[in-house]
Amino acid sequence: MPNRYEAALNRIAEKFRRTAAAAAEAGIIPYRSAEGKWFASPYDGNSWWTGGFWPGLMWQLWRLTGDGFFREEARRVEGLLTEEFRSFRLLNHDVGFMYLLSCGADAKLTGDAQAETDLLHAASLLMGRFNPAGFIRAWNEPERTGYAIIDCMMNLALLYRASRDSGDPRFRLAAKVHADTTLREFQRADGSFSHIIEFDPESGRRVREHPGQGYALGSQWSRGQAWGLYGFALAARNLGEEKYLEAALRGARNFTAHIRPDGLTDCDFCQPADEERIDNIAGAIAACGLQVLSGLTGDGAWRDAAARLVDGLLEHCADWGEDRCGILTRCTASYHDDGAGRHTNILYGDYFLTEALMKLCGRDPDLWN
Repeated sequence: MPNRYEAALNRIAEKFRRTAAAAAEAGIIPYRSAEGKWFASPYDGNSWWTGGFWPGLMWQLWRLTGDGFFREEARRVEGLLTEEFRSFRLLNHDVGFMYLLSCGADAKLTGDAQAETDLLHAASLLMGRFNPAGFIRAWNEPERTGYAIIDCMMNLALLYRASRDSGDPRFRLAAKVHADTTLREFQRADGSFSHIIEFDPESGRRVREHPGQGYALGSQWSRGQAWGLYGFALAARNLGEEKYLEAALRGARNFTAHIRPDGLTDCDFCQPADEERIDNIAGAIAACGLQVLSGLTGDGAWRDAAARLVDGLLEHCADWGEDRCGILTRCTASYHDDGAGRHTNILYGDYFLTEALMKLCGRDPDLWN
């Protein structure tokens, strides 16, 4: 691949060698950066769903450089995350994001036995959210017992891994039930995905769709489209059924049809033309999923589309300034500002940009597997 991708990875490693120490000194799990500082999650402390992306990024950089600093920083945050097992009540279906990229990466890359135990603990927590009516419950509030969201297609990777590591098919079979429900109820005829579907928790019957983090009910929140694309590509790889691959392909066709001429990604593909809302996290996630899809199909066009997204991010939205901590700018948590960040650096954007570059350069440790 072009040298610019290797060069970008090296610049990312150099920048985080400088800035990650500040996070360790503050004792936090970084969520976003601004004004030359790291900031922790806006809600729920260290149980906030994005906590795994910082150690995941550190493990990516350790794999790239071999620098023990990155391994130790990953393990510092891994310790903070496993402490959250005891508080428990704020943990939800996003334990996949939290623990696959932290404990799971540690166990995969180093063989650490405690990390493997913690990975299986997290998978058991996710299994505990499985409703036999046909879905994995997303959140904890009593009024949301029937809610499931598209993001969970990524969390299923924790269950695939747990079945492989333990030899117990229960984890994989629960993931398959949820994937089948998501395929039936979330993907629309045009290939796009709903964000939130509410089910009757007793019968599993669909009750209604909720608008979630997108522009409006029935619109196309771009990060949700990326979660669906990547999540179904992972389902196809792990469950081996053509229907999941077809779902990923439909999602990919829809997503790539909406890539802006500059390679960036609108926050919602249905947002008003006169309202500028960018979410570069969505583009970075899609760039990763498209490369998995390219590997599954042998179609290089999907890899080319991923490169187009990465090129747009590097050209327009990579911040290499020495007085600032993160890299990827113009990241947006929600179309209607929910206090979690708009048009700013958000750390999991940096994670997915790095993963996409590692894939393009043939260096990816494949932390979702």
